Amino acid sequence: MSYDFPIRKIVHIDMDAFYASVEQMDNPELQGKPVAVGGGRERGVVAAASYEARKYGVRSAMASVVAIRRCPHLIFVKPRFERYKEISQKIQSIFYDYTDLVEPLSLDEAFLDVTTNKFGHPSATLLAQEIRYRIKEEVGLNASAGISVNKFTAKIASDINKPNGQKTIPPEEVIDFLEGLAIDKFFGVGKVTAAKMNKHGIFTGKQLKEQSLEYLSRYFGKSGKHFYNIVRGIQHSEVKTDRIRKSIAAERTFTKDLGSEHFMLEQLDKIADELEKRLEKSKVKGKTITVKLKYSDFTQQTRSKTVPQFVGKKEDFFPVVRELIYQEKPKQTVRLLGISITKLNTEGVTKSVSSQLEIEF
Repeated sequence: MSYDFPIRKIVHIDMDAFYASVEQMDNPELQGKPVAVGGGRERGVVAAASYEARKYGVRSAMASVVAIRRCPHLIFVKPRFERYKEISQKIQSIFYDYTDLVEPLSLDEAFLDVTTNKFGHPSATLLAQEIRYRIKEEVGLNASAGISVNKFTAKIASDINKPNGQKTIPPEEVIDFLEGLAIDKFFGVGKVTAAKMNKHGIFTGKQLKEQSLEYLSRYFGKSGKHFYNIVRGIQHSEVKTDRIRKSIAAERTFTKDLGSEHFMLEQLDKIADELEKRLEKSKVKGKTITVKLKYSDFTQQTRSKTVPQFVGKKEDFFPVVRELIYQEKPKQTVRLLGISITKLNTEGVTKSVSSQLEIEF
């Protein structure tokens, strides 16, 4: 099959249950046991779950009380982000041995463009295998990988043979692979969008491909063109070596629910201190201030306001936070509060587009 757009060799490396795996590696007593990294048994949210815990249906972003009901002998471990960053840096240093085109998505996953790599190796599949081997030998953790012609397909592929596996989707197999994929397996298609597609009779990639651009745009808005392209293997997005942040945030879950605006502002004041430090460290400012409230029944509300000038200091954005809190009386007691800054002064930066490449997987 011929393509009229750039084809690249993209590897997506995704660490297996990263936070939980680090805890099991550092504490042998936890190995083979259901582990959740998070805020504790009574309050908080699961940040990561070991594969032993996942067998019971424990998942990241799940409330701790729900996780305990599913797995009564679940072991909670407090997160150690400095340790995770330290391990992540070791893993990324391995990536850079092969290519400078590395786009970290988080501490535990990254895209690598190995179309032209430092070893001149023709096989992206063997490179991914070697990288995973080195991570295991030098760091002690398992990683999975997806290899394909673009970031979208590579990311989907990395999930297929998890944990500790990899999957290559070469150019000639991309279309068949995407056509046979369940629509909820498409990266970026969440539960709401999948349900909407199902109502339109779209359950697989093949059924998505049968829809016209006009039809998808009419019912799915701006995302319609994206869906039309990705199911045809079309994605021009390059591996961005300097990933641009679109938001900076800080939040906190409380051991006891907060019932009044006065107590909420006391906590938001501390959260704002942390947010100011993060803004300063990242050397960014933003225009949109958002306050996040999670209520005792786990429902969530956000309140936002955009200001004319970029702000980065607490003294400039906290008056807006105060205004947003008093904008509307909270519906019930609050278990989590957060502040985020978006519309940053880093947005709008672009990079050049790669030329067409003839490659072999």
